[in-house]
Amino acid sequence: MTDTLPEAPMGTVYDLDDHRPRTGPVTLVKDDHAVDTADAGGVEAVDRADNPLADWLTVPDAPVLPAWARSAASIKANVHAFMRLSWWQARYHGIRTPKYLVKTLILAARGFYRACKGLWPTLSAQDHSAAVKALRAQAKARPEDIELATRLQIAHAERTRTRRWRFGTAAVAVAGATIGIYLADPLLQTGMTAAVVAPLAHLGRSKETRLLDQGAPPLKVDMSAQQLNDALRAAGLLKAASGKEEAPRVSCSMGPVRDGRGWAVIFDLPRGGGKTASDVLAKREVIAQELGVDEIQVIMSRVRAAKGGNAGRVSLWVADDDPYLGTPNPSPLASASRFSVWDPIPFGQDARGNRIEVPIMWQSMFFGGLPRRGKTFTQRLMTAAGLLDPWVRHYVADGKGGADWMPMRAVAHRLVMGAEDDAVEALKAMLAELLVEMERRFALLRELPTSICPEGKLTPQIVEKYQLPVIFVTIDELQEYFTAMEREDREQVINDLCRIARRGPAAGFISNFASQRPDADSVPTKLREIITLRYSTQVVDRTSSDMILGKGKAAQGADASVLSEDHVGTGVLVTGPASYVTVRADYLDGPGFAALCVKGRALREQAGQLTGDAAGDVTAAADAHGVTLAPIISDALEVMRHSPRMFTNDLIAALVNLDEDTYGDYNGERLAADLEAAGVKRTSKQVKINGANGAGYQRRDIEGAVPAELLLNPAG
Repeated sequence: MTDTLPEAPMGTVYDLDDHRPRTGPVTLVKDDHAVDTADAGGVEAVDRADNPLADWLTVPDAPVLPAWARSAASIKANVHAFMRLSWWQARYHGIRTPKYLVKTLILAARGFYRACKGLWPTLSAQDHSAAVKALRAQAKARPEDIELATRLQIAHAERTRTRRWRFGTAAVAVAGATIGIYLADPLLQTGMTAAVVAPLAHLGRSKETRLLDQGAPPLKVDMSAQQLNDALRAAGLLKAASGKEEAPRVSCSMGPVRDGRGWAVIFDLPRGGGKTASDVLAKREVIAQELGVDEIQVIMSRVRAAKGGNAGRVSLWVADDDPYLGTPNPSPLASASRFSVWDPIPFGQDARGNRIEVPIMWQSMFFGGLPRRGKTFTQRLMTAAGLLDPWVRHYVADGKGGADWMPMRAVAHRLVMGAEDDAVEALKAMLAELLVEMERRFALLRELPTSICPEGKLTPQIVEKYQLPVIFVTIDELQEYFTAMEREDREQVINDLCRIARRGPAAGFISNFASQRPDADSVPTKLREIITLRYSTQVVDRTSSDMILGKGKAAQGADASVLSEDHVGTGVLVTGPASYVTVRADYLDGPGFAALCVKGRALREQAGQLTGDAAGDVTAAADAHGVTLAPIISDALEVMRHSPRMFTNDLIAALVNLDEDTYGDYNGERLAADLEAAGVKRTSKQVKINGANGAGYQRRDIEGAVPAELLLNPAG
């Protein structure tokens, strides 16, 4: 049992140690005079100065393995880097082999000269010459001394004999070596020549001589702990040295080590400096400049407590070069036969080549960025996953009205193209239909027992049992609709979209919106702020990046303005308040997306889920039957999707917007001629729209050129 606090007046202070459970004394000290501490209620610590076991019982903080050997990925990266370096050095020096041979021969010649110069005193018997010179000098001074003359003659004869045998021996050795090399096999000749030339070349070198050129390694970026500290100090994140005190330094818990095609390091900021990991992320550009790289090569993130981090721990990876350039990665969806949107969608790769998958159930998405940076292509990846799941119903609206989303006519339950008046009305009707469906679903889910619907949300079992497919609401170029609407209509559409994005996920609605720079006029803040997943390709500045990704995200490191025009298909993905990653999205081109639409139509026909506009689309039915319609027929029917009749000028403008390359030079006469050649018979050349008469076309006249069997059974 544990002690309980006695009742006492409010404000009484207790010593909690007096009320904690008692435990027996713990000591490892072998001391005959040790006292029993149980009476005092104390516990003796192991780590005591008089404890002989304290030193080895203390667990060190130092890691057992070096940083580069702590994971299989790190070992693999370092081995790969070593192999790359070795292969590069082999090619670098292999090309320069002739140069090295010439330098070796020159050094060998110099060495031969030095060898001869060094051997000359021995060959010429200069040790004897000293005695001969001394005796000759004495003999000149005393020519009458016969004994001295005799000694001079003997010494001179001895020097002559010595020179003869020394020069002879050297000549025989050189001749023998020359003959031996000449008579030997080529391989042996090479070895013998190398055995002679190598020592001579070594003898011929000087202190400044370098036989091999100093090739720079293939790694464009080098990193050391000192470089990291210098960069952080220049960025104002570390204090400079003051007086005799050393400058504070970071503590690296890993690295710097090679990690893939770059350097990785995890470091802790020193305490007492008042700087945090967030401060480091905000200085990304300065740190990149100090490390001598572009900021796109610097990938930084906080290390959270779940991964052993703290508020001052940062993970830094510096790539050798731009990690987002090169051949695009094809989307695995292009070759898939089926997919479930309940699984994370394959989206792309990060800078280190790790696969990025995005779970979209219970989420809403927003895509933004400059034109022609891959925004629509990336947005279509999400829709492509839904195409391969027959239990996904698509509602699509394209404010631009171009060819990007036209293949969806084979699958989409509702398809709105363009932002003209009729398309705006079609969008409003589509949203109204979605709201009715959402409320119907909530009413149904509320009535289901908890054994079937335990959380009040859609499940895969409920989807099929109650025929409630997941609904994708995809709207591209959202700003086009808002700018084309009157104020009251605009506010109503915004409110409808907010309701769908806010409440729809629980009913199986997945919102997938896209726009260019979403300022307050084009895409209101109240709509953007309820979107959970955001993705931005290149934008012009940090303000635009924050408009798409969320306020303050650029300061945290999620900044799409650092991307360049070369980073097509690359963007910053924000998945939470503090979670983001720069992703090079998978590539799925127009023909690939169209093929998935055809595949999606077949899957829905098999599952009995081909509904709405797709079920009655004549052009899509023709494609499914292998019937080829004249392009002018299919395109005219596409642009007149929401209109039973259209003036000629408006029809031409819509066709130009659909395909400017084909219809850019069209006029009324050419359009009439092409339609007539395709089998269109006009019942009247005049149409009446909103009380105005003018030259135009009836949609039923154009449909009259379509085979009757397709009109009677467009769904196949």
